[in-house]
Amino acid sequence: QVQLRESGGGQVEAGTSLTLSCADSKRTSSNNGMGWFRQAPGKEREFVAGISWNGGDTRYADSVKGRFTISRDRSKNTVSLQMDSLKPEDTAVYFCAAALRASVSATSYGYRYWGQGTQDTVSP
Repeated sequence: QVQLRESGGGQVEAGTSLTLSCADSKRTSSNNGMGWFRQAPGKEREFVAGISWNGGDTRYADSVKGRFTISRDRSKNTVSLQMDSLKPEDTAVYFCAAALRASVSATSYGYRYWGQGTQDTVSP
């Protein structure tokens, strides 16, 4: 069973950068697509970015396109989310997830395993 753990969250100022990492402790997700989602207080969980099993295909939410970059290291079973030019509206709990298939999925229905989440807070 895939076990995912996020790290790298914190509190930063607007305009700065933050990098989130997700580690698969069971090392079983290397052939799965991976994704990042986020959930702000009072809002539903939303897709942020996704990457295919080999990193050849990526997809981003319009709200983060051009500012966030998803990448993965299959040899280390890690997925990262580089977040630049952060805005206060990026404040949320960020979740890492392993997809059901090898391809990218932009909906939560395409993911089976989820991490516990990490809080990111962006102050004005």
